[in-house]
Amino acid sequence: MKQSINLKLGQHLSMTPQLQQAIRLLQMSTLDLQQEIQQALESNMMLEVDEEDSSFQFLEATPEKKTENADTVTSEGSQTDMPDELPTDSSWDDVYGDDVYGDDRDAGTSHNSENVEFESQRSGESTLVDHLVWQLELTPFSERDHDVALSIIDSINDEGYLTSNLEEIFQGLQSQLDDLDFDEVNAVLHRIQNFDPSGVAAIDLKDCLKIQLTQLPEQTPCRKEALAIVTNHLELLANHGKAALMRELSVTSERLDQIVALIRSLDPKPGLQIQHSESEYVIPDVYVTRRNNIWLVSLNPEVSPKLRINSEYSALIKKADDSKDNQCMKEHFQEAKWFIKSLQGRNDTLLRVARAIVARQTDFLEHGSIAMKPMILRDIAEELELHESTISRVTSHKYMHTPNGIVEFKHFFSSHVSTEEGGECSSTAIRAFIKELIGNENPAKPLSDSKIADLLNEKGINVARRTIAKYREAMFVPSSSERKRTF
Repeated sequence: MKQSINLKLGQHLSMTPQLQQAIRLLQMSTLDLQQEIQQALESNMMLEVDEEDSSFQFLEATPEKKTENADTVTSEGSQTDMPDELPTDSSWDDVYGDDVYGDDRDAGTSHNSENVEFESQRSGESTLVDHLVWQLELTPFSERDHDVALSIIDSINDEGYLTSNLEEIFQGLQSQLDDLDFDEVNAVLHRIQNFDPSGVAAIDLKDCLKIQLTQLPEQTPCRKEALAIVTNHLELLANHGKAALMRELSVTSERLDQIVALIRSLDPKPGLQIQHSESEYVIPDVYVTRRNNIWLVSLNPEVSPKLRINSEYSALIKKADDSKDNQCMKEHFQEAKWFIKSLQGRNDTLLRVARAIVARQTDFLEHGSIAMKPMILRDIAEELELHESTISRVTSHKYMHTPNGIVEFKHFFSSHVSTEEGGECSSTAIRAFIKELIGNENPAKPLSDSKIADLLNEKGINVARRTIAKYREAMFVPSSSERKRTF
């Protein structure tokens, strides 16, 4: 084959770095955007936060400049200026004391307590294991029993149950402790089961409820019958066998209701009383408010700070200078302009999409999820003359503060179901209808999926029974047989 060189012309689409940056900023969440802005401010000398916009806060606290106080009293009297030389045979601490260091030396001093953020004073995440170990150290145990107790505590999950049976724990300890007997492990387990919270270190639900009942005072009403149900008839209680339980215990219906009320007062997952996790806060991207019967949408200033070009550095750029320093400042200047333009484009697109959503979902803002209208990404894309992928990027991980709470943008988009009048009903509204019907049902005669479908058909919403079952399972609502309460 003969080799040759040919010149061929063609066209192809390519994304410029500016467009790539704009798309990347558009799909960022609030936290990611704040990190990106902070990184840009640290790496680009030309960027700075507009002084008039004081709402933006960095993710990491920056040291605050101390204001001069003319009334600051030192050991030498009232002084505001530092002397050129210290007195002979004296030290810095003799003249100024410890207060000159301020919060740099001790962040917990009283004069700086107002500047410390509230969240930084919160204690760390408390775990059930830490709570049990703390009680273990306060309880008189031998060194041998202490090791056994630690192994048992390590096998307790967040709900308070043993993840391993006692036989497995015993086999694991045999290689560590000589002449270990199974009864020793069992005895230590019973001592741990007396720890707080009541019912901890249980093998199963029956054991958990039994431990809590045995720790109640003996004179507690219905305690004896409740122990009998938990020990021997827990399955009948779970299956709502009221008649069978009355026959087995030889009690009246009113007495059985009191017994069941005592059992329901127990905690099936006692470990969750101690297991606290850090609260997660959602920062809304936009706020929706109503003024003069008009819904207004505004950006959250904490999310989108105002950036500008540093005038002092930009004035140092010389057009005809090709030096390395001047070229570097030119590049930073151009990057700063691109970043500000991309950030402004993101805010404008976000605001346009939010306003379009609010205009279509005013009924939701006024009446809640039941009034949600069906809407898909294409509807907003066609209205704003944007691509669906752009709408998808804008609505991902973005939140809107509404009178009905903070709602994710994606929550407003849902499929539709046809109605008898030829209209459409949102799947979100159908879920709200199902939740309302189940919340108002008679516990003794819960609504079946077919009955719920019939009730929605009476309202003009054509929904099949299997659709109701799908929505109900998505909301983690049990079936009618599991929701039935006979006592």
